[in-house]
Amino acid sequence: MPASPFDHAPDRWSHHSFKWNRYRGRDVLPLWVADMDFPAPPPVLEALQGYLNHGVLGYVLPDEYEPGRAAVCGWLSRRHGWSVQPDWIVWVPGVVPAFHAACRACCAPGDKVLVQVPNYPPLLSAPHHNHLERLDVPTVRVRDRWTLDFDALERLAADPRCRLFLQCSPMNPCGSVLGEAELDRVAEICLRHGVLLCSDEIHCDLVLDPGARHVPATRLPHLAEHSLTLMAASKTFNIAGLGAAFAVIPDETLRRRFRHAMAGIVPWVNVLGLIATEAALTRCDGWLADLLAYLRGNRDWLCAELNRLPGLSVLPPEATFLAWVDASGLRSADVQQRFEAAGVGPSAGRDFGWPAFARVNFGCPRSTLEEAVTRLARSLA
Repeated sequence: MPASPFDHAPDRWSHHSFKWNRYRGRDVLPLWVADMDFPAPPPVLEALQGYLNHGVLGYVLPDEYEPGRAAVCGWLSRRHGWSVQPDWIVWVPGVVPAFHAACRACCAPGDKVLVQVPNYPPLLSAPHHNHLERLDVPTVRVRDRWTLDFDALERLAADPRCRLFLQCSPMNPCGSVLGEAELDRVAEICLRHGVLLCSDEIHCDLVLDPGARHVPATRLPHLAEHSLTLMAASKTFNIAGLGAAFAVIPDETLRRRFRHAMAGIVPWVNVLGLIATEAALTRCDGWLADLLAYLRGNRDWLCAELNRLPGLSVLPPEATFLAWVDASGLRSADVQQRFEAAGVGPSAGRDFGWPAFARVNFGCPRSTLEEAVTRLARSLA
């Protein structure tokens, strides 16, 4: 593979990285939290530096930052064929507080919330934190792809106390991109049973399969008044530390309830997050194309290598920079401990609801993955 700027990453030990600090003092490669090791795109860094050079870091009301709204509308139109009105956009300091706000806006204590499983830990815990009961919708393998168990979704959505479905598309950790036919089935079930849909689409711009196409759930006409979609530039452009995301909510009543659920609790998106998001969505198309090509190469190489190792198997994800590795063949009582003993630190599958799996982050230089596979091969020999 020709040399790429993504072949090298800055040292993160000295910058208090959450990802790297977990294994400080241990010879374990951190391949866990969904945080790439690559610098943000140069236009983003230039925009941030330009704002810092002004020197004043006072209040900026996100709803009054028109360049940010225009950037979101332009991006959704260009990349997703979705015509969004500026007043549909609600800025939030991350998708995690956003789906908590959705729980509060759509449910009363004691109600039930559907959540697809496996899923990333903050989403799994959201119903409990909001005094709601979680109903798990299993993920199933259909040929060489993960998808929702629609029979289970139908059965669980029929519960009269079920008010909300927290969906993750593309799926985290499985990496599948829900197509329009699948979303139509979700919509039909939710609408028939009066269940609102909150679709976490934070990885939607990291589609790796040329044949896969992300469809924003709320873009579907029959879901527009019964759903909200959560998005951010954070994963795609590696700016998660700036805490900027947005919800798209066409229905005025649902949007008002969502804002009310956040009032006095959820802070404004800070100005640097707004600046970075604007730059990412308007000036970084070329950088993103290069990133996707690099991640696609990493995915293909890593999945091929892992599938050669005894006890491990993985379906190549259609999107994200995360590989959902089936380690059930190891017959280990503690999969995470087995990986860490080999010197590799993935996200623990038990935290996602499937303890026989591990989630491996391949948003890093290829050399890091090569070292990880070497360590695993040595351990499993």
